[in-house]
Amino acid sequence: MTSAPLALTAALRPRALRYADGAKLRKSAPRSKQAEWQAPANRKDPVSLLIEQGKQRISALLPVRYARMAVSPFAFLRGAATVMAADLAGTIAAGPKVQSCGDCHLANFGSYASPEGIPVFDINDFDETLSAPFEWDIKRLGTSLVLAGREGGLSEKASRALARTMAQTYAQEIAYLAPMAPLAIWAERIDLASAIAGFQDKQARKKVQNLLDARLESARNHFGLVAQDSGIPRLTEKPPLVMRLPEQDTTIRAAFARYVATQPPERAILLSRYTLQDVIFKVVGVGSVGTFCAIGLFSTPDNEVLLLQIKEAQPSVLAPYLSPSPFHNQGERVVTGQRIMQTASDTFLGWTHSGGTDEVDGEAAIFAVGQRQFYVRRLKDQRLAAIGAEFAQIGLPDYAILCGRTLARAHARSGDVATLSGYLGTGRAFAEAIATFSTAYADQTKADWKIFCAAIKAGRLPSQRQGIPKKATVSSKTKT
Repeated sequence: MTSAPLALTAALRPRALRYADGAKLRKSAPRSKQAEWQAPANRKDPVSLLIEQGKQRISALLPVRYARMAVSPFAFLRGAATVMAADLAGTIAAGPKVQSCGDCHLANFGSYASPEGIPVFDINDFDETLSAPFEWDIKRLGTSLVLAGREGGLSEKASRALARTMAQTYAQEIAYLAPMAPLAIWAERIDLASAIAGFQDKQARKKVQNLLDARLESARNHFGLVAQDSGIPRLTEKPPLVMRLPEQDTTIRAAFARYVATQPPERAILLSRYTLQDVIFKVVGVGSVGTFCAIGLFSTPDNEVLLLQIKEAQPSVLAPYLSPSPFHNQGERVVTGQRIMQTASDTFLGWTHSGGTDEVDGEAAIFAVGQRQFYVRRLKDQRLAAIGAEFAQIGLPDYAILCGRTLARAHARSGDVATLSGYLGTGRAFAEAIATFSTAYADQTKADWKIFCAAIKAGRLPSQRQGIPKKATVSSKTKT
């Protein structure tokens, strides 16, 4: 993941020279060429790519994943990052690389509380993060905006304009950041309350503020996941997405123990005040369904609660098309990428592993075949994190601007912002190209979605629309 070599190389030359280098890139990679998308004759079958990816997932959860993806073209895009990664690898790239989100769509932006408790707006999913061409995140985000606009009832012209506005805002934000000192760029963050105040649509501004207030109250109540009926805090089941799997309890607790044991001294002191009391299994978002995820409830002797989430980290979907990650543990890759891209990262970010095959009642636990790699963080308030997608429903044009600003700031932390600014210029030509690409790839996504739905209907892919079968994840013989 390699922001360090990029930054070191760029820092040795003045901004003006780097800006000129960026402007020269317009000749070798004209900004108008960023518009191009046409499926190559040898394009990989999207269903085959998903089937191959599914071999690394918990097979009993795949029907849930596919059912969610079948809802709409946008839902399909969310789950098909591996498909778009293969396509993006064949598109033009000007040269500058950044720490990429890797799965940059509008629902992967949202809000969370900074260490000071202030709600900030940022990218909030890093499972696919890797050093990659800066254009890839922008093109995926633009495509998601076009699809969201269409599904929200906007005209084709208005849907296209969302991608153009986002890309134009990205370029303007890069131009704003380019003259700033690296320390100043690193400190830039988007305060959510200020962002809401800047919404042009007054009705959207009021609705979003009310929504935020309600979400913050939910966070103060542990998201409704904690019960203390017996005087001892326990996690509450919410089938079919949050359930107890007693046969996996040992595996989960062992992984949390490895995490705690490997923390730096300052965090270890804090964690030593807490004891792991309860664990529960959780099914996560569309793109991650089928990966291992659990919640750990830690508490003090006075029943003060800390909720941590452990989530499996698999190789990035971008990995086959880029230089190898320097990290052997995929959890470390995710954590490092998050720390690079976010201005206010989680204090408890860390990584761990399953430690090999654990034996439970004489059988191998299904989540511990070989060695699974994980990252750990404080449990995200999904309702607060998802506030971005709900903002989008309320006012997509304002949301497109907010996402453009946010992505530019995330990229500026690792990329050569002066070179980027030189290449983008005023941003108009680039924005038009991104709008054209996003519209064309939205059409491609819709076509892929139809093929995907036909594969489900034909029985090539399993789909289960009623949630998770109660016994689906408990058999130790389930393939992963």
